[in-house]
Amino acid sequence: MSKFSHLHTHTQFSLLDGAASIQSLYKKAIRDGMPALAITDHGNMFGAFEFVSEAYKHKNEDGTLKVKPIVGCEFYVVEDRYKKTFTKEQRDERYHQILLAKNKKGYQNLIKLTSLGFTEGLYSKYPRIDKSLIEQYHEGLIATTCCIGAYVPQTILHESEEKAEQEFRWWLDLFGEDYFIELQRHNIKEQEKINTTLLTFAKRYNVPIIATNDSHYTDRDDANAHDILLCINTGEKQSTPGYDDIVNDDLSTKNRRFKFPNDQFYFKTTEEMKKLFSDVPQAIDNTNMIVDRVEVLNLKKDILLPAFPIPKEFQIHNDSNLDQWEYLKYLTMEGAKLRYSDLTPAIRERLDFELFTIKTMGFAGYFLIVSDFIKAGRDMGVFIGPGRGSAAGSVVAYCIGITNIDPIKYDLLFERFLNPDRKSMPDIDTDFDDEGRQRVIEYVAKKYGRNQAAQIVTYGTMAAKMSIKDVARALDLGIYDEGAVVQLLPSAVTYTNVLAPDIARIVAESVEAGRVLDDLLWKLPDRQVRIVLRHCGRVDPESLDDYLQNADGYQGLRRVLFDLTPEALISEMKVSGLRGRGGAGFPTWLKWQLTRAQPATQHYVICNGDEGDPGAFMDRSVLESDPHAVLEGMMIAAY
Repeated sequence: MSKFSHLHTHTQFSLLDGAASIQSLYKKAIRDGMPALAITDHGNMFGAFEFVSEAYKHKNEDGTLKVKPIVGCEFYVVEDRYKKTFTKEQRDERYHQILLAKNKKGYQNLIKLTSLGFTEGLYSKYPRIDKSLIEQYHEGLIATTCCIGAYVPQTILHESEEKAEQEFRWWLDLFGEDYFIELQRHNIKEQEKINTTLLTFAKRYNVPIIATNDSHYTDRDDANAHDILLCINTGEKQSTPGYDDIVNDDLSTKNRRFKFPNDQFYFKTTEEMKKLFSDVPQAIDNTNMIVDRVEVLNLKKDILLPAFPIPKEFQIHNDSNLDQWEYLKYLTMEGAKLRYSDLTPAIRERLDFELFTIKTMGFAGYFLIVSDFIKAGRDMGVFIGPGRGSAAGSVVAYCIGITNIDPIKYDLLFERFLNPDRKSMPDIDTDFDDEGRQRVIEYVAKKYGRNQAAQIVTYGTMAAKMSIKDVARALDLGIYDEGAVVQLLPSAVTYTNVLAPDIARIVAESVEAGRVLDDLLWKLPDRQVRIVLRHCGRVDPESLDDYLQNADGYQGLRRVLFDLTPEALISEMKVSGLRGRGGAGFPTWLKWQLTRAQPATQHYVICNGDEGDPGAFMDRSVLESDPHAVLEGMMIAAY
C-alpha cells in the first residue's frame, strides 16, 4: 500500500489565513499512517520549534518517530526585495514559493532566508525575498513549482507557455534533482490549465510530480470557522461577498472581501488524495522521494553560553566552564565578606552547596553575565530591582549583586531556583526602570555583538470572551446581540469550561449564541495567534542567523521570531526587564515617586491592577520610612 505525506501545510502560524493547530495535524497524520508531515507557513518559521518538538512526543516502540517532521516555508518572492514604493498601477507583485529543508544546512539556509525576508524585504505585513537570495542560500533545500500563486503557474496563466518554460528551467537549473512539480486540485478552473502544462514539463524534462493539498485547516468541517477567522483577521463581515482570489490576499475591492473559493483547503486523508489523483498515482508515491531525502531534524540544543571574559589568573583549567566557575567562586567569597559580617559555618555550607550545584550544572557563565550587566546598569545610574522570583533563593546571586535579598534571613530555598534533577536554564527576572532599560540592552549588545543578543517574542491566543466578541462581529450580530451573548457566559469563562454541559442551555436561550458557540468555539480557540513582545532578551554564543529566525527589533536590537515556549527545546539565556505598568516590577513611576516631595497624605501605588483597577496602595510615610524594606517585601511576595 503506497504511502502519502502532506508537503504543503499551513498551521495557525500562517497568521492571516492558517487555522490548523500543530497538535491536530499530527493527530490526524498519525491516525492516517502518514510517514511524514511538512510545515510550510507563509513567509515565516514561527512554529518550527513547536512543530519539531511535537513530532518527538509521538514515537514507535523502537524509539523512531511515528511522523517525520519536515521544516519548510512558503516564501513571498519578489523581483527586488529592497523596493518599497508602489502605486495602484505598479503593485507589489509577490509570488509564492515552497522550500523544504533537506538537512541541517538546508535548515540553516531557511533561517537565513526567512530572517532576511524580515530584515531586508519586509513591506507592509509581508516578509519578502528575491531570486538573488535564493541563488545564494539554496544549498540543502528542496523546491517545488508550488501553488497557483507561484512564478511558473502565474506565468502559465497570464503570459505564455514559452515564458513559463523559461521560468521553469531557471528553477530546475538551480535545484536540479531537488526540484519537483507540484500538482494541486481544489476544484479551481485555473488549476486545470496549470496542471496540464506542468505535466507537459514533467514529461519533457523528466521531473518528478508530487500531489499536494494547500492545507489551511484540519478538517473539511472547519471551513466555516476558517472563513470567520479570515473575517476577523481582515476586519470584514462574513456576509460581505468575497472575490475568491487566494493569490492576492491584500487586493482592495469595493464591497468585496478576501475569502477562499470553497471548502477543499483542508488536511485530506491518504485515501482522499489517492482518489483525487487517481489518474496520476505516481504523484502520490513520489511524495516519498522527498520524505526519504529529508534528514530527521532535532532542534534541541545543548545549553550554550557566550564565553564571559575572565582575568588570566583564573584561567587554570583546560575547560572554560571550570575557569568561569573559579572566577565566580572568587567573586562569591569576596561578596560574602561584604554581605555578612560573620561567615558562619551554616552560611559557608550553603555557599559551598550552591557553588557545587552551579559547577555541576555548568551555569557559572550565566551568573557572571547577569551579574556583569546588573553592575554595569548600576554604574550607569539605572534604577534596578532587588530581584524577583525563585532567584531570591540563591545566596550566590545575593553575594555577587544579582539580588539584594538575603535568602538566609528569609529562609528561601535554593532548590526552587536550581535543581540538579531538573536541568534547565535558570531564569533570573531582573527589573529595570523604563528610562534605563535600553541603556542596559545597549551595553549587552555591544559587549557580545548585535548578532548574538536579541529580544524574544512569543505568541498568544485570544481569551475566550474576546474570541466570542470577534466571532459575533464577523457574523454581524450587532453590538446589542454581541453583548447579550457574552452576558450569557460565566464571568471566568475559558475555552474549556464554556464547552461544559450548560452550553446546551446557553444555546437554547439565544439563537445568536447558538450561531457563535455551536460550532466555532471548538475550532477557533488556538487558531487566533497574535504576536506578543516579551520584555526579555537572550544572549547567544553563536550568530542568531545560524539557527534562529530573527527580525529587526526596537532600536536596532534583533528580535527572535520563533515560538520558544516548548521547555528545554533550545538553550536560552533569558533576562526579563519589565516595563513600568503591571506586575511587581521596578517602573519609572516608583523611581519618580521616591524622589519627589508630596503631601504626607499621599498614597503610593505599589502594584498596578488591570485597566480601571487602581491596584494596591501604600501610605507615603510607610514607603519613605524604609523603602528598601518595602521593596524586599515586594520581592518576597513574588518569590
